[in-house]
Amino acid sequence: MQDRNFDDMAEKFSRNIYGTTKGRIRQAVLGQDLHDLLQTLPQRPLRILDAGGGEGQMACELAALGHKVLLCDLSGEMIRRAEAAALEKGVSNNMQFVQCPAQNIAEHLEQPVDLILFHAVIEWLAEPQQAMAALVDCLAPGGALSLMFYNIHGLVMRHMILGNFGHVEAGVPKIKKSSLLPDHPLEPAQVYQWLEELGMQISGKTGVRVFHDYLRNRQQHKQDFDELLALEQRYCRQEPFVSLGRYIHVMAHKPILKDEL
Repeated sequence: MQDRNFDDMAEKFSRNIYGTTKGRIRQAVLGQDLHDLLQTLPQRPLRILDAGGGEGQMACELAALGHKVLLCDLSGEMIRRAEAAALEKGVSNNMQFVQCPAQNIAEHLEQPVDLILFHAVIEWLAEPQQAMAALVDCLAPGGALSLMFYNIHGLVMRHMILGNFGHVEAGVPKIKKSSLLPDHPLEPAQVYQWLEELGMQISGKTGVRVFHDYLRNRQQHKQDFDELLALEQRYCRQEPFVSLGRYIHVMAHKPILKDEL
């Protein structure tokens, strides 16, 4: 297995994810979480790593707040798009761009970072646990990890609602290689265990798209978007909805050891 490079699907990804109600809900929910997460970090310009940052939507927003953001991505096309977005939004001076795998980014860092974003990447990697460990090593003591991953429970629920019993019984395998369905949907309990084994302290969990993808009437995605978004934001941090999100956003902090005080 190999890590997924999106050079061949950048336009499809942009059109089918970022340019849809799916993407709008994702950005809104993550934006809320990151606003709160930033309050737990030093109140100064932060050193931020956006690992596998794609087109850089969230990175540009953080750069606009005055933070210094390094965005890396395996895809040269995604890097090009992120650079163009930063230029358009006037935040290029606060951003750096590196084309490399997320797990190799330490080679390009002069010092540990305060915050790492790792959004919708880990489910495309051949060795997700090793990648997570490599990133945690780049995090300063007291720093935070914002990790969003594709939730296997949400995928199963979606197929059951559609009546695809056989597909669920087969373990919800990926059918089309070119599909935007991630290669390795993740079991939440496994991800939480990995974080704990790395010594990270989980501080919050949020379901991303806890209702949107389950609506049978897709016209409601646009027709009733404001009401839908309000309900997503109301329930996304409560169980059982967190565990049914198509993605789960988990936030964790790296402890400060006594000898580091």
